[in-house]
Amino acid sequence: MTGLRDAEALVANIRGVHEAIRDEVVAACERQSIDELSAVVGDDAGDTLFAIDRLSEAVLLAHFAELGRQWPCLLIAEGLGQDGRRVLPAGTRERDVEIVVIVDPIDGTRGLMVQKRPAWVLTGVAPYRGGGETLADIALAVQTEIPLVKQHLADQMWAIAGTGARAERLDRTTGARRPLTLRPSRATTILQGFGGLSRFFPGARAELGAIDDEIAERILGPPQRGRAQAFEDQYVSSAGQLYELAAGHDRWVADLRPVVEPLLRARGRALGICSHPYDLCTELIAREAGVIVTDPAGRRLAAPLDVFAEVAFVAFANDAIRAAVEPALRAALAARGLG
Repeated sequence: MTGLRDAEALVANIRGVHEAIRDEVVAACERQSIDELSAVVGDDAGDTLFAIDRLSEAVLLAHFAELGRQWPCLLIAEGLGQDGRRVLPAGTRERDVEIVVIVDPIDGTRGLMVQKRPAWVLTGVAPYRGGGETLADIALAVQTEIPLVKQHLADQMWAIAGTGARAERLDRTTGARRPLTLRPSRATTILQGFGGLSRFFPGARAELGAIDDEIAERILGPPQRGRAQAFEDQYVSSAGQLYELAAGHDRWVADLRPVVEPLLRARGRALGICSHPYDLCTELIAREAGVIVTDPAGRRLAAPLDVFAEVAFVAFANDAIRAAVEPALRAALAARGLG
């Protein structure tokens, strides 16, 4: 049981909200320059906001206000003030809401605004149980691709807990839609596959890169001249990384930025930014598709549904990849006093 009323209708409503956000952002990318879209316009709840982020906020509030008439909700997202919370419809008391909805209108802003990589609209929904809900309480999720201007196909995925993941591919040139099968890789080794540690920003790259190299060498042995043993793809989008796993493109990924913070602090350095719960609010979809998603200790993700918590995660395409990578990962962390 999900604890959500009329979950299929709720999915349909959220898919419509996502499509409105997607279309608004793509249209803006078509008519505005990269410099206009990438202009810094604020700093909210600990992350930089760009002009492209503002495009989605008005659509987000308008559509979720309407959705709130059917499912009174506590909406959690960046851009909703310093606490990142809004009760909808307006005038509703928080204790009277039915659901908690956590949203990232654009996950992957930095790549999208310069037209390097697609971004994603993310929504996770948990039953409201009086406050204190976490990622582990999310029972429904929708994830919608915001394609590049030159890209004619765009994917959308969704899941209701316990019913598996579903997906659809849109042809933007014709409007045609067709079902899309999500199938994580069945490979049993990381050899010749894509995977690795996220190290998007300056500050912790050296340590994270060293951990990544140690993991690969523990599993595959030392590098061989003239050969590439494995590959990485630094997709600056947590949801995008999980999509790559669900689609069978990648074999594993680990985002350990919060984990290495003690090492940086000892050197008098700051961590910078890392993933937050809204970046991972659709991890249910990856799990329902068969991807294994945990925290670095192997437990279910359970960060609070807010805009502040720092989240580390590890994800594997299947049990065989987990069995190969997890011991090497833990050994590398333990060697640094982070186990």
